Amino acid sequence: MFTTFQTALSALNATSAGIDATSNNLANLSTTGFKASNVSFQDLVTQSLGGTGHVQPGAGVVRANTTRSFTQGAIAASASGLDVAINGDGLFVLKGTKGTLEFTRAGNFKTDSAGMLTTITGERVQGWTQINPDGTVNTNGAIGDIQIPTGSLRQPLATQNFSLDLNLNSGGQVGQPTGSFSQPMQIVDSLGNTQTLTVGFTKTANNAWTYAVSIPASALTTAPTAPLATGSLTFDSAGKLLTPAATPPATSNNIPISITGLADGAANLSINWNLNNASGTPRFTQIAQPSQLSANAQDGAEAATLVSVGLADGGTVQARYSNGQERTVGQLAIAAIRNPESLASVGSNNFEVSALTALPVIGAPETGGRGKVLGNSLESSTVDIAKEFTNLIIYQRGYQANAKVITTVDQISQETIALKQ
Repeated sequence: MFTTFQTALSALNATSAGIDATSNNLANLSTTGFKASNVSFQDLVTQSLGGTGHVQPGAGVVRANTTRSFTQGAIAASASGLDVAINGDGLFVLKGTKGTLEFTRAGNFKTDSAGMLTTITGERVQGWTQINPDGTVNTNGAIGDIQIPTGSLRQPLATQNFSLDLNLNSGGQVGQPTGSFSQPMQIVDSLGNTQTLTVGFTKTANNAWTYAVSIPASALTTAPTAPLATGSLTFDSAGKLLTPAATPPATSNNIPISITGLADGAANLSINWNLNNASGTPRFTQIAQPSQLSANAQDGAEAATLVSVGLADGGTVQARYSNGQERTVGQLAIAAIRNPESLASVGSNNFEVSALTALPVIGAPETGGRGKVLGNSLESSTVDIAKEFTNLIIYQRGYQANAKVITTVDQISQETIALKQ
């Protein structure tokens, strides 16, 4: 009979733990990236009476175990440029206040007074900030703090390449206005000043044109005696560029242009006029349509100040400048953990590895099974309010039932004691 007291008490303790877990889930119904806890119960080792195993009254229930369920939460749009969400597996990597690694699914980040990217509670977000020559982030090195550039001035970048995508009118007449075409092209010098080139085309015969690249005399310390570059273009009967012909690589027929003695004191310019795109297709055609430009491009940039910094899709840190250009300045790291439910909560929606946790494997998003990082988004809590209220009712009924067991056994005990009287 006294075993019954212990059995019922174990049920009260287990049910109380279930109510605690449900209460915590409901309290975090609106917590960003929160993962709801599931409660599980196991019976205590039973006692076997009579040696046959046919009589096993049991000894109650073990105190409830809670495990985090790292299921995908709903992703909602956010107005903050520093908010991100993971769609798929993985966790953001943090450096805690004690210098140890922590992990979280909550991507509502901010910057501190030092310009470091941090969580709301101050843990520093980890990633990479070393930029390759091609402008991408080097993710092969060790992870570290991500410092957001603030108020920085981007130095001007002199033009090294430009291109023109255009058509020359095959029906143009030699010596007539229809047989000539000119197009201005703006470039940038080493001081960040804009210089204007003029590229002129003149038809000399069927399927044959000449070109000349010039710059205003006022842009130079000494007036030029000849165009910066001259040459001829020939086309086949289908209007495709024949010469200058390109052989692999596609840049083999680039036209070099040198500009010396700029009046503003900038360094001499050495520019390539790219006649083909990256796949080797000529940027010029000659068909029976008016001569006109369809696109142009150049790789120079004027001096600019930083306007804003945000986290983009893919977890890249993007800096936007006053000249409209964007530059990648960092990359968030994502940790893949085979058994994330074994992580130990350290508060503030963060976790650390426990003795049961598999070794975290850190890498870039969308690699090695890691999920995709979405910018201007936040992952919602995975708490299901209907499920939690259902559990709450079940635990309440269970608590009441086991409390009734105790009162019943107490009454039986009183009656048993009364038998001796």
